[in-house]
Amino acid sequence: YDPSPKDQARAIEMLLNHRELVLHDREVVTSALELFRAKPALGFSDCLMLESARKAGHLPLGTFDRSLAKVEGTQRL
Repeated sequence: YDPSPKDQARAIEMLLNHRELVLHDREVVTSALELFRAKPALGFSDCLMLESARKAGHLPLGTFDRSLAKVEGTQRL
């Protein structure tokens, strides 16, 4: 099972909107989802990692990933 980025984003949005589910750092997940929708080639996990680092004030985020390194707040290693 390999869901498309669109399907992944829809599933994450459903989790965010679930009335019985509490997510840790909802704002981070929401920001990561927005970035993922804008740049789905990055993958949601990379978007979540970047937004977590941003919230913690740990930027730039070092990365070996060429695509991720093009996003503001990262630095290619």
